[in-house]
Amino acid sequence: MQLETPLRWGDTALPTRCSRQRFLRTARVACEASQRGQQLQLFSPAKINIFLRILGKRPDGYHNLASLFHMIDFGDSMSIGVAEEAAEDSLACKMEGVPTDSSNLVMKALDLFRRKTGKEERFCVDLQKQIPHGAGLGGGSGNAATALWAANQLTGCPAKEWQLLKWAGEIGSDISVFFSEGAAFCTGRGEIVENKKPPLSLRTPLLLIKPKVASPTPAVFKALDLSGLSKADPDWMMASMTMCGCLTQSNVVNDLEAPAFKLLPELQELKQRLSADKRFRVVFMTGSGSTLVGVGSDDPPEFLKEYSNMFIQPTHLAVRQPGAWYSSPEL
Repeated sequence: MQLETPLRWGDTALPTRCSRQRFLRTARVACEASQRGQQLQLFSPAKINIFLRILGKRPDGYHNLASLFHMIDFGDSMSIGVAEEAAEDSLACKMEGVPTDSSNLVMKALDLFRRKTGKEERFCVDLQKQIPHGAGLGGGSGNAATALWAANQLTGCPAKEWQLLKWAGEIGSDISVFFSEGAAFCTGRGEIVENKKPPLSLRTPLLLIKPKVASPTPAVFKALDLSGLSKADPDWMMASMTMCGCLTQSNVVNDLEAPAFKLLPELQELKQRLSADKRFRVVFMTGSGSTLVGVGSDDPPEFLKEYSNMFIQPTHLAVRQPGAWYSSPEL
């Protein structure tokens, strides 16, 4: 499917009547769940980084960054409820390689919630994973944010959303951004979040393309050459999207592409082939990889059939209203 209209900054489709109904239903169900002890069935979105600048290394070993994050309408599903009389939280997940013990960010988020609020409830979580591991899509971070929001709803909302956003930064750099309205400019380690207007219409088709090989974040940062970082100014990139009214290769810079491509030369080759395909207005890598994002079409090029075990997923940008969580297109 080709996009026939220009991709304009601020050309955001207002939520349809059905979208508003989904938002309201999510909020109503959460309220009822807190009153009756029911379980919540929630969508846990993935994210993409439209641009990602690394600004330098911090004394604490982390890196300062400046990035335009955006949630998308592809993600996982989570069922969560209060586990009456249970002594500890429980997490079930069938995806191979996903830990279900205290090392999982979901478990850390629930423990953080109790420490911050003084609540004593334990929770039972069933996580249905769709987001691949090592993809740069923030699957684990989104799961943690979803669990934190749900725990607050299920216990009568003892915390404000701005508090959840602030607390989330204590257990992961990318978790806080999920408490934005969907589009956010993030700085610091990623925990400083500023809401922004979506840079594209919510109707704009996107295509996620991830080869079989994963891109481990620690390895990518280890291969990062700080002397070779882009000179593109984050404020200029934000302004550029407004001035030119579109995304271009010059305003979707990702400083982690170079180290990721050094580790995975086949990923660089794949991006070059996708960029040469005229159906996409722009192609960029999200996070530390290995997912590439094609903007302007959700129609996979024929040559992708040459690759085995390729992850290909059509999607769109996603937003939420304050007080409600993100909704899946299927809800």
